[in-house]
Amino acid sequence: MPARAGRPSAAAALDEVRRVYRDLDARPVERHCELRTQCCHFKLTGKTPHLTRGEALLAARALKATGRKSLPSRPNGACPLLDPQNSRCLIYEDRPFGCRTHFCAAAGGPYARREVIDLIRRLEEIDEQLGGDGPRTLPAAISSEL
Repeated sequence: MPARAGRPSAAAALDEVRRVYRDLDARPVERHCELRTQCCHFKLTGKTPHLTRGEALLAARALKATGRKSLPSRPNGACPLLDPQNSRCLIYEDRPFGCRTHFCAAAGGPYARREVIDLIRRLEEIDEQLGGDGPRTLPAAISSEL
């Protein structure tokens, strides 16, 4: 997407999303994920991450880098980014904000919104700059960018 007046290029937007993720990683909120992947089973948890357009673009590019061109269907309710062979995230380094802030109780529980509201607002600003229409469920958001 070429940069237009008031709109960042896709590359600049993705760089900003990555900065948000780095800023989150730098927060002193302790969580200890044990890679149980329980939070990756949306049907089980009743919670599906919602992505802004910038996050969806980043996730779609990361998924394409794995050689995939579409999200697989997961009738069991697991995240379509969860590899059924090894139960690992296909795009772990570029996983969405919701995946980075929602933890099972064993890992320390989810971040409180007040702990990350500034980062959420930055992601919303990027979404608006990219012409997004607000957060959408992970499967819908990523599929629309593939």
